[in-house]
Amino acid sequence: MRLTKQTGHAIRILIDCALAGNQLVKVADISERLGVTKQNVFKIVHILSHAGFLTAVRGPNGGVRLAKPAPSIKIGDVVRAIEVTRVQVEGGTDPTSNDADPGNINAMFDDALAAFITVLDQHSLAELAVRSPIGLTQARDPGEDARASKARSKKPAARTSRRS
Repeated sequence: MRLTKQTGHAIRILIDCALAGNQLVKVADISERLGVTKQNVFKIVHILSHAGFLTAVRGPNGGVRLAKPAPSIKIGDVVRAIEVTRVQVEGGTDPTSNDADPGNINAMFDDALAAFITVLDQHSLAELAVRSPIGLTQARDPGEDARASKARSKKPAARTSRRS
């Protein structure tokens, strides 16, 4: 099965928030760190908030943080919130019928998808945050992002001189 980029981004956003602990994380900072557009991060944060994984605080001092502890967030639940977890093959048996027909291709794919999600349910966000390959394996200082951003904005523009 192939998951969408949106699911990968959602998991990375949750990892980023897990590594921030109880600190609020700004969407712009997540966008910059993960290389995902702010618009996409806002969209995914909205979905994750409605699914109960994130708490969002509005305003100039706002941001997002995990709504529950990272060990209690199962990766299968995140995939269910982001992906379509129902397979419908055109021309298959009516999925609303209670046929026990072993030839029902939709039932076969639904079983396979359920097995896939069951494996993901065995893993938590905390496991992924510890193994994070994005260089955030230790708790980071949330003020560090703001200081780095401020330092970049204070750099003088490079001057080019033309000499004939």
